[in-house]
Amino acid sequence: MFVNIALVAAVIAVAVILFMGLYNMFKGGSGNRSQQLMRARVIMQAIAVLLLMAALYFFGGSGPGS
Repeated sequence: MFVNIALVAAVIAVAVILFMGLYNMFKGGSGNRSQQLMRARVIMQAIAVLLLMAALYFFGGSGPGS
């Protein structure tokens, strides 16, 4: 249950950071801010993928046909 909540939270965080970056780009914000948001998004994506892989490893089936 905790893993599901953490995974959903990580995906939502990625989406929020993505939209913040898009908003900054469309309003003509600073390039430095865009770079910071891009780095934060990449880090959050890595965390989300790691959570997903951990959930599949620990809670997934034992293989084909299980």
